[in-house]
Amino acid sequence: MTIDNDPAPRPSTGSTPLVFGAGAAIGVLGGMIGLGGAEFRLPLLIGLFGFAALSAVILNKAMSLVVVLVALPARLAAVPASAVASHWPVVVNLLAGSLLGAWAGASWAVRMRSATLYKVLAALMVLMAAALVLTHTTTLDALDLPPWARIPSGVVAGFGIGVVAAIMGVAGGELLIPTIVLLFALDIKTAGSLSLLVSLPTMLVAFARYSRDGSFAVLRANWRFTAVMAAGSTVGAVLGGLLLGVFPDMLLIPALAVILLLSAAKLARHD
Repeated sequence: MTIDNDPAPRPSTGSTPLVFGAGAAIGVLGGMIGLGGAEFRLPLLIGLFGFAALSAVILNKAMSLVVVLVALPARLAAVPASAVASHWPVVVNLLAGSLLGAWAGASWAVRMRSATLYKVLAALMVLMAAALVLTHTTTLDALDLPPWARIPSGVVAGFGIGVVAAIMGVAGGELLIPTIVLLFALDIKTAGSLSLLVSLPTMLVAFARYSRDGSFAVLRANWRFTAVMAAGSTVGAVLGGLLLGVFPDMLLIPALAVILLLSAAKLARHD
């Protein structure tokens, strides 16, 4: 049972061009750094379109799922299937924690008061800003862990990522990619493909948990809004991918991190 969230979500009044354009803008931002952009879409759903925190999370999760489903074939085409298949233990290791984390995170989200959820989202956006800067402006070296410690570390990390992804409605690539690099000593490109294989089932578990809550009605009430923004996000992600490398990371990443921090500050003060 949801606490202190809108029990009867109303359809958004945003016009189709505005919704599509907002989704496209978010997609471009994410595409330019090789991500889906869901962390930028969440505050937009709350601030521009007026959704309550939990409703915004559920809509964000649905759109993130669409974007990941579209991105997965293209990403796997860019990395040989054999290279991805050879690292299946990494995917299984992280899924062992992330599936449980996704269920737990979604369960906690639907039980939080709205005021608490806004503050939790704000804190997680600060975490995303830090992960963004760390991943794109520093050279990540694998941690020198003994073999016996790597598997439980992967399960714990996967659980935490599953929780964050479920509560924010994101795919979690911002956290999965550096985790795979640090724990399993893989390159960024391979880590990006593996992150999608972890993200998809993790998102489906969170989505299944949200579907059991009354607030899931927001998706039925806003299916057209969701479809239009997801389409915009997908188109924008493709365009952003074409712009990958056009803007130097030392200029782009700090700007995006500032956007996340400003969004976090606004969410923290949300009444």
